[in-house]
Amino acid sequence: MAKTKNDEPVVLQVLPELEMGGVELGTIEIASELQKQGIKNFVASQGGRLTADLAKMKVKHFSLPLKTKNIFKMRKNANELAKLIKDNGINIVHARSRAPAWSAYWAAKKAGVHYMTTFHGTYGLGPWGIKKIYNKVMTLGERVIVISNHIKNHVLQHYKVDENKLRLVHRCVDVEKFSPDLVSQERIIKATKEYHLPEDKPVLTLIGRITRWKGQHLLVEALSKMKNKNYYCVIAGDDQGRVNYVDEIKELATKYRLKNRVGFYGKVLDPQALMQASTVVLSTAIEPEAFGRISVEGQAMGKIVIASDIGGSLDTITDGVTGKLFKSGNAISLANALDWSLKLSEEEKKKIANAAKKNAKDNFTKQIMCDKTIAVYRELVTKK
Repeated sequence: MAKTKNDEPVVLQVLPELEMGGVELGTIEIASELQKQGIKNFVASQGGRLTADLAKMKVKHFSLPLKTKNIFKMRKNANELAKLIKDNGINIVHARSRAPAWSAYWAAKKAGVHYMTTFHGTYGLGPWGIKKIYNKVMTLGERVIVISNHIKNHVLQHYKVDENKLRLVHRCVDVEKFSPDLVSQERIIKATKEYHLPEDKPVLTLIGRITRWKGQHLLVEALSKMKNKNYYCVIAGDDQGRVNYVDEIKELATKYRLKNRVGFYGKVLDPQALMQASTVVLSTAIEPEAFGRISVEGQAMGKIVIASDIGGSLDTITDGVTGKLFKSGNAISLANALDWSLKLSEEEKKKIANAAKKNAKDNFTKQIMCDKTIAVYRELVTKK
């Protein structure tokens, strides 16, 4: 039976803005794949630097103040979106964040089209769970994409949701960028100089925003408890103004006499080169990450990845096979995992590296994420 016009998805993705971030990058990746497959699609946001990427793809961007939490402006946005939906033949509205999701939900209802969401994180519930009312819009979709089993369990635990409408679609890593074969020797040399990496010691690397829940302080404590003292550790990331926390972890390093074995650096501009020059890539979060992209990026680079046993890492790492999990928040467990990684023979490291790269390519590529998301779109427009 030939497909009718109504069987083809025409998608509008809605989010607050298009600056840099995981939600924004996912939106761009889906828009790119839809365009590649000849599926008409649009994006609505407040705007930002990534609108230039949409322009290059020839994907139409609608600029509205969708970052607002003002109820009157949200209602006005809903009316604007409803008009855009009707004028452009859109039949699926895909919301990716709470404030714009309310506008998107009202607009989809008004226009009589499909509404779906992606639940990107464990949104705060507030005192006595009062924010559940606000968050609930992310569960009102005919389909709700959850980005890990951790998020799926969170949604089922805190919201009255029919599990049958949830669709697990993991976030991704760009294996075209995160590939050891594509990092030139020049980039590795530059990273070695920039981060003062020794040539005669294993390098342990933690890349991520400098914030307490990412666990940089836990790593410093774990380093002090390691049996193996032959290493150099890089802690790198944007502190986003958290000067007190930066001072705290530096003081910890001084207290434990680690200053010669730990280097603190700012924002990482070439993470692939730094990873390639490293022996171990770390993810030390003390609170569950929705997905934990760094763990998958490290695996794609063929590195030994050590991550806390919570959140998205439980989906992305097979303990002892594609990496190592340690007990979250436990410095001794992390120290033991680090000692384990440094005891591995070259043969064992190679075996884990190969399994890690295969895991990333088989399960967490951009193509897989896009294909699964587009399958949800097709499921919506063809359902009875």
